[in-house]
Amino acid sequence: MRGGAQSHLMRCSDGHYYVVKFQNNPQHSRILVNELLGTRLAARLGLPTTPVAAIQVDAQLIAWTPDLCVELPRARVPCQAGLQFGSRYPGDPHRLTVHDFLPDADLAEVENLHDFAGMLVFDKWTCNTNGRQTVFFRNAENTAGRYRTVMIDQGFCFNAGEWNFPDAPLRGLYARNRVYEGVTGRESFGPWLERLEGKITERVLDEVIREVPPEWYGDDLDGLWRMAEALHRRKNRVAELLLAAKRTSRHPFPNWI
Repeated sequence: MRGGAQSHLMRCSDGHYYVVKFQNNPQHSRILVNELLGTRLAARLGLPTTPVAAIQVDAQLIAWTPDLCVELPRARVPCQAGLQFGSRYPGDPHRLTVHDFLPDADLAEVENLHDFAGMLVFDKWTCNTNGRQTVFFRNAENTAGRYRTVMIDQGFCFNAGEWNFPDAPLRGLYARNRVYEGVTGRESFGPWLERLEGKITERVLDEVIREVPPEWYGDDLDGLWRMAEALHRRKNRVAELLLAAKRTSRHPFPNWI
């Protein structure tokens, strides 16, 4: 698959396909933590994400599959065996066409386009230092033929492997302002700000963190908890961060006067 983490599309024992990121990916092993933690929290906010799981990849499979490797600047090394992060592909890749870009005419017709505003609340809260990544597809059950979007790639939440929060006004935004045309004021973010305050409690953070395999964070549980505590304290800063984005010269919210 494309991307700096050099993930692989794999069919797993449950019959589904997953985009799998390995512990020894070129970005950081903490990327796997961020993916699981970020996707679980986004789902708690009611945002469109894909099911995720810890995927066991055996050494024997890696030995028999030369393509399961990581390309480094001066070496090509096998992927690491053990538990990896998997994000479920939204369907059978032989039958489902997935797009990471749509023309404006199609983008305006995405049936859950309003979720980009909610995802920006999430990305500002978690300090996603990458631009918002998403994919579009037509669901087989959708007789109207409209596209849906699901939000993927939470690896650079919490500033990737640094686990800190260097906020900047343009961070976390999707590349095209068209998706934010429904934003007319702070109230457009209101439902997600309310969910963030009401649903993401310290207990929820505790539950999600306990799902993370220790080998993904190098047994640095204290570091993970410090990051989670800082994340919890940030909830009341999100409205301020959204306003800072509005005031930039990019003007991401064309209808917010």
